[in-house]
Amino acid sequence: MTVADVRREIDDAATRKRATGVAVPAAGRARVALVPTLGALHAGHLALVDRAAEIADIVVVSIFVNPLQFNDPADLERYPRDLEGDLRTLAGHGVDIVFAPLVDELYPHGDSQTRVTAGRVGTLFEGRSRPGHFDGVLTVVAKLINAVGPQRILFGQKDAQQVFLVSQMIADLNMPVSVEVVETVRDSDELALSSRNRFLDARERRAALTLPHMLEAAESAADRGIDAVLAAAQSAAMGEALVSVDYLAVVHPETFLPVDDDYRGPARAIVAARVGDTRLIDNTPLYLG
Repeated sequence: MTVADVRREIDDAATRKRATGVAVPAAGRARVALVPTLGALHAGHLALVDRAAEIADIVVVSIFVNPLQFNDPADLERYPRDLEGDLRTLAGHGVDIVFAPLVDELYPHGDSQTRVTAGRVGTLFEGRSRPGHFDGVLTVVAKLINAVGPQRILFGQKDAQQVFLVSQMIADLNMPVSVEVVETVRDSDELALSSRNRFLDARERRAALTLPHMLEAAESAADRGIDAVLAAAQSAAMGEALVSVDYLAVVHPETFLPVDDDYRGPARAIVAARVGDTRLIDNTPLYLG
């Protein structure tokens, strides 16, 4: 399915549903939800899809490994791709359309000359470690919104900085779509689900639990203020040789900037670390003071 085809397919999906007795508004008025993904789907993605099916008439899942958001060619090459497996994963979850464009379909003129810039927050945390990453994310999300025309777009809370920046872009550019955020889905050992988890061997998998342990420690110290939060989280990471912490911060939910030393109120602790050769991120809400 090409970019030019996707809106026609949405109308056709609405028509097919009405033919089976499902109450779907007339063509062009159906509520459309978009779940943008890079593929390598897991239960975290399915939580987004299931929520989309609850709030919309037509569910569109996009699968596209976006080259603009990878500043490391080796990381782009390594990112897992399994379209057939993804289609099997989505079966039975109420997905009406899987939109999986090729790179030259979404970027027909090669590297995009016009891009959405993420501003100051886009240069911090993930943006500092992966320069240009969020400009690439926002550019492709804008393109997908324009192609699909959804009323809702869904993201997981695990990618907290991405959620903040996409929401900011939509508000700043007056895009007629709202963001629906689904809480982070975790495995039974509390590791946040990620497509990159498949790269971890058994020893690295155990070491990766350092990230949720850091966040648990941060949350337990939140009533004592920011210094105690950071100290507790850092202590939880000590002694694990396989884990190299990239950043640990506590940010304000309305600005995604680090909170002041005397701040009291809602916040979010964010962490990124490399476990062996695999880079993972996680976060949790806090109430400081």
